[in-house]
Amino acid sequence: MTAKEKEYYIHPLTSAVREIVSIFSDIGFEVASGPELETEYYNFDALNVAKDHPARDMQDTFWVDETRVLRTHDTSVTARKLEENNGEMRFVSCGKAYRNEATDMTHEAQFYQVDAFAVGKDVTLAHLKGTLETFFSTFLGGSVEVRFRPGFFPFVEPGVEVDMRLTGDAVPVRLKGKWIEILGAGMLHPNVLRAGGINPEEYQGWAFGGGIERLCMLKWGIDDVRLFHSGDLRFIQQFTSHK
Repeated sequence: MTAKEKEYYIHPLTSAVREIVSIFSDIGFEVASGPELETEYYNFDALNVAKDHPARDMQDTFWVDETRVLRTHDTSVTARKLEENNGEMRFVSCGKAYRNEATDMTHEAQFYQVDAFAVGKDVTLAHLKGTLETFFSTFLGGSVEVRFRPGFFPFVEPGVEVDMRLTGDAVPVRLKGKWIEILGAGMLHPNVLRAGGINPEEYQGWAFGGGIERLCMLKWGIDDVRLFHSGDLRFIQQFTSHK
Protein backbone atom coordinates (compact mmCIF):
# COMPACT_ATOMS: atom_id res chain seq x y z
CA MET A 1 0.00 0.00 0.00
CA THR A 2 1.44 3.37 -1.03
CA ALA A 3 1.33 6.48 1.13
CA LYS A 4 -1.52 7.81 -1.02
CA GLU A 5 -3.51 4.62 -0.44
CA LYS A 6 -3.02 4.64 3.32
CA GLU A 7 -6.18 3.83 5.24
CA TYR A 8 -7.69 6.11 7.83
CA TYR A 9 -10.60 5.57 10.21
CA ILE A 10 -13.55 7.77 11.09
CA HIS A 11 -14.21 7.91 14.83
CA PRO A 12 -17.59 6.29 15.61
CA LEU A 13 -18.84 9.46 17.32
CA THR A 14 -17.99 11.53 14.24
CA SER A 15 -19.72 8.97 12.05
CA ALA A 16 -22.79 8.96 14.32
CA VAL A 17 -23.08 12.76 14.41
CA ARG A 18 -22.88 12.94 10.62
CA GLU A 19 -25.57 10.29 10.26
CA ILE A 20 -27.88 11.90 12.84
CA VAL A 21 -27.58 15.31 11.18
CA SER A 22 -28.28 13.73 7.79
CA ILE A 23 -31.39 11.92 9.07
CA PHE A 24 -32.91 15.07 10.56
CA SER A 25 -31.93 17.25 7.59
CA ASP A 26 -33.79 14.83 5.33
CA ILE A 27 -37.01 15.38 7.31
CA GLY A 28 -36.80 19.17 7.30
CA PHE A 29 -34.77 20.12 10.37
CA GLU A 30 -32.19 22.90 10.35
CA VAL A 31 -28.85 22.21 12.01
CA ALA A 32 -27.87 24.39 14.98
CA SER A 33 -24.91 24.74 17.33
CA GLY A 34 -23.95 26.80 20.35
CA PRO A 35 -21.07 27.53 22.74
CA GLU A 36 -19.77 24.86 25.10
CA LEU A 37 -18.81 27.60 27.57
CA GLU A 38 -22.34 28.74 28.37
CA THR A 39 -23.94 31.39 30.55
CA GLU A 40 -26.01 30.44 33.57
CA TYR A 41 -28.97 32.07 31.87
CA TYR A 42 -29.07 29.86 28.75
CA ASN A 43 -27.99 26.69 30.57
CA PHE A 44 -30.49 27.02 33.43
CA ASP A 45 -32.70 30.12 33.68
CA ALA A 46 -34.07 30.15 30.12
CA LEU A 47 -34.84 26.43 30.46
CA ASN A 48 -37.00 26.85 33.57
CA VAL A 49 -34.44 25.25 35.92
CA ALA A 50 -35.19 26.52 39.44
CA LYS A 51 -32.57 28.52 41.33
CA ASP A 52 -32.40 25.80 43.99
CA HIS A 53 -32.32 22.85 41.54
CA PRO A 54 -29.56 20.32 42.40
CA ALA A 55 -28.20 20.51 38.83
CA ARG A 56 -26.81 23.97 39.65
CA ASP A 57 -24.65 22.64 42.49
CA MET A 58 -20.87 22.53 42.09
CA GLN A 59 -20.86 18.76 42.64
CA ASP A 60 -22.95 18.35 39.46
CA THR A 61 -21.80 21.23 37.25
CA PHE A 62 -18.41 22.60 36.17
CA TRP A 63 -18.63 26.29 37.06
CA VAL A 64 -15.98 28.44 35.34
CA ASP A 65 -16.92 31.59 37.24
CA GLU A 66 -20.02 33.02 38.93
CA THR A 67 -22.07 33.27 35.74
CA ARG A 68 -20.58 30.75 33.28
CA VAL A 69 -20.53 26.94 33.14
CA LEU A 70 -19.42 24.17 30.84
CA ARG A 71 -22.86 23.42 29.46
CA THR A 72 -24.51 20.49 31.20
CA HIS A 73 -26.69 19.67 28.19
CA ASP A 74 -26.93 20.58 24.53
CA THR A 75 -30.44 21.86 25.31
CA SER A 76 -28.93 25.32 25.83
CA VAL A 77 -28.87 25.50 22.02
CA THR A 78 -32.67 25.16 22.09
CA ALA A 79 -32.95 28.19 24.38
CA ARG A 80 -30.80 30.26 22.04
CA LYS A 81 -32.65 29.24 18.88
CA LEU A 82 -36.04 29.97 20.42
CA GLU A 83 -34.80 33.48 21.18
CA GLU A 84 -33.36 34.00 17.68
CA ASN A 85 -36.44 32.85 15.74
CA ASN A 86 -40.16 33.51 15.66
CA GLY A 87 -43.07 31.25 14.82
CA GLU A 88 -42.65 27.77 13.40
CA MET A 89 -39.19 26.20 13.52
CA ARG A 90 -37.42 22.84 13.66
CA PHE A 91 -33.82 22.43 14.74
CA VAL A 92 -31.41 19.61 15.60
CA SER A 93 -28.06 20.00 17.34
CA CYS A 94 -25.26 17.61 18.27
CA GLY A 95 -22.53 18.67 20.66
CA LYS A 96 -20.50 18.09 23.79
CA ALA A 97 -21.92 18.43 27.29
CA TYR A 98 -20.21 18.16 30.67
CA ARG A 99 -21.21 16.80 34.07
CA ASN A 100 -19.14 16.74 37.24
CA GLU A 101 -19.52 13.02 37.93
CA ALA A 102 -17.43 9.91 38.41
CA THR A 103 -16.40 7.96 35.32
CA ASP A 104 -17.45 4.33 34.90
CA MET A 105 -18.63 1.98 32.13
CA THR A 106 -21.79 4.01 31.50
CA HIS A 107 -20.84 7.55 32.61
CA GLU A 108 -18.31 10.13 31.45
CA ALA A 109 -17.67 13.69 32.59
CA GLN A 110 -17.72 14.71 28.91
CA PHE A 111 -20.23 13.26 26.48
CA TYR A 112 -22.04 14.03 23.23
CA GLN A 113 -25.73 14.81 23.12
CA VAL A 114 -28.32 15.13 20.37
CA ASP A 115 -31.15 17.60 20.93
CA ALA A 116 -34.03 18.39 18.62
CA PHE A 117 -37.14 20.51 18.93
CA ALA A 118 -40.07 21.66 16.84
CA VAL A 119 -42.39 24.63 17.38
CA GLY A 120 -45.68 25.28 15.62
CA LYS A 121 -49.36 25.98 16.14
CA ASP A 122 -50.39 22.32 15.88
CA VAL A 123 -47.31 20.46 17.16
CA THR A 124 -48.18 17.50 19.41
CA LEU A 125 -46.65 14.51 21.19
CA ALA A 126 -47.89 12.40 18.27
CA HIS A 127 -45.53 14.34 15.99
CA LEU A 128 -42.70 13.74 18.46
CA LYS A 129 -43.43 10.02 18.51
CA GLY A 130 -43.44 9.79 14.73
CA THR A 131 -40.18 11.73 14.48
CA LEU A 132 -38.48 9.44 17.00
CA GLU A 133 -39.73 6.32 15.21
CA THR A 134 -38.22 7.60 11.96
CA PHE A 135 -34.95 8.51 13.66
CA PHE A 136 -34.49 5.24 15.57
CA SER A 137 -35.46 2.97 12.68
CA THR A 138 -33.10 4.79 10.29
CA PHE A 139 -30.16 5.06 12.69
CA LEU A 140 -30.41 1.61 14.29
CA GLY A 141 -32.12 -0.37 11.52
CA GLY A 142 -35.24 -2.53 11.67
CA SER A 143 -38.79 -1.71 12.61
CA VAL A 144 -39.24 0.26 15.82
CA GLU A 145 -41.89 0.75 18.48
CA VAL A 146 -41.75 3.79 20.75
CA ARG A 147 -43.53 4.20 24.07
CA PHE A 148 -43.74 7.12 26.49
CA ARG A 149 -43.66 6.94 30.29
CA PRO A 150 -44.25 9.92 32.59
CA GLY A 151 -41.03 11.76 33.44
CA PHE A 152 -39.91 15.09 34.85
CA PHE A 153 -37.58 17.58 33.18
CA PRO A 154 -37.83 21.30 34.08
CA PHE A 155 -37.98 22.51 30.48
CA VAL A 156 -40.90 20.34 29.34
CA GLU A 157 -44.50 19.83 30.50
CA PRO A 158 -45.61 17.12 30.27
CA GLY A 159 -42.29 15.32 30.34
CA VAL A 160 -41.80 11.75 29.15
CA GLU A 161 -39.18 9.03 29.36
CA VAL A 162 -38.82 7.43 25.93
CA ASP A 163 -38.40 3.67 25.49
CA MET A 164 -37.95 1.93 22.17
CA ARG A 165 -38.08 -1.66 20.94
CA LEU A 166 -36.59 -2.95 17.67
CA THR A 167 -37.88 -5.85 15.60
CA GLY A 168 -36.89 -7.29 12.23
CA ASP A 169 -34.47 -9.79 10.71
CA ALA A 170 -31.56 -7.31 10.63
CA VAL A 171 -31.80 -6.43 14.35
CA PRO A 172 -29.09 -8.02 16.55
CA VAL A 173 -30.32 -10.66 18.99
CA ARG A 174 -29.09 -8.56 21.93
CA LEU A 175 -31.60 -5.82 20.99
CA LYS A 176 -34.49 -7.65 19.32
CA GLY A 177 -37.80 -7.28 21.15
CA LYS A 178 -36.33 -5.61 24.26
CA TRP A 179 -37.67 -2.33 25.63
CA ILE A 180 -34.73 0.05 26.07
CA GLU A 181 -34.83 3.39 27.91
CA ILE A 182 -33.21 5.75 25.45
CA LEU A 183 -33.83 9.48 26.14
CA GLY A 184 -35.98 12.20 27.72
CA ALA A 185 -38.55 14.36 25.94
CA GLY A 186 -41.79 16.28 26.25
CA MET A 187 -43.73 19.38 25.28
CA LEU A 188 -41.79 22.60 25.73
CA HIS A 189 -42.74 24.31 28.98
CA PRO A 190 -44.66 27.59 28.52
CA ASN A 191 -41.96 29.37 30.55
CA VAL A 192 -39.30 28.19 28.08
CA LEU A 193 -41.33 29.50 25.15
CA ARG A 194 -41.86 32.82 26.93
CA ALA A 195 -38.12 33.12 27.64
CA GLY A 196 -37.58 32.80 23.89
CA GLY A 197 -40.12 35.51 23.15
CA ILE A 198 -42.75 33.06 21.87
CA ASN A 199 -46.39 33.29 22.94
CA PRO A 200 -47.38 29.89 24.44
CA GLU A 201 -51.04 30.75 23.84
CA GLU A 202 -50.35 30.74 20.10
CA TYR A 203 -47.49 28.26 19.68
CA GLN A 204 -46.42 25.02 21.29
CA GLY A 205 -43.54 22.66 20.73
CA TRP A 206 -41.82 19.43 21.64
CA ALA A 207 -38.21 18.66 22.42
CA PHE A 208 -36.00 15.69 23.17
CA GLY A 209 -32.40 15.07 24.18
CA GLY A 210 -30.21 12.03 24.63
CA GLY A 211 -26.64 10.80 24.70
CA ILE A 212 -25.02 9.97 21.37
CA GLU A 213 -22.60 7.53 23.02
CA ARG A 214 -25.64 5.64 24.29
CA LEU A 215 -27.01 5.36 20.76
CA CYS A 216 -23.60 4.25 19.46
CA MET A 217 -23.34 1.58 22.15
CA LEU A 218 -26.66 0.17 21.01
CA LYS A 219 -25.83 0.44 17.31
CA TRP A 220 -22.43 -1.25 17.49
CA GLY A 221 -22.61 -3.37 20.65
CA ILE A 222 -20.07 -1.32 22.63
CA ASP A 223 -20.14 -2.11 26.36
CA ASP A 224 -17.90 0.61 27.86
CA VAL A 225 -18.47 4.32 27.20
CA ARG A 226 -14.87 5.10 28.17
CA LEU A 227 -13.64 3.51 24.94
CA PHE A 228 -14.89 6.47 22.90
CA HIS A 229 -12.34 8.85 24.44
CA SER A 230 -9.58 6.32 25.14
CA GLY A 231 -7.52 7.19 22.06
CA ASP A 232 -7.00 3.45 21.53
CA LEU A 233 -6.49 2.78 17.81
CA ARG A 234 -7.50 -0.85 18.29
CA PHE A 235 -10.98 0.42 19.11
CA ILE A 236 -11.16 2.93 16.24
CA GLN A 237 -9.88 0.43 13.68
CA GLN A 238 -12.89 -1.82 14.26
CA PHE A 239 -15.01 0.70 12.38
CA THR A 240 -15.23 1.49 8.67
CA SER A 241 -11.90 2.39 7.10
CA HIS A 242 -11.38 4.80 4.21
CA LYS A 243 -8.61 5.20 1.65
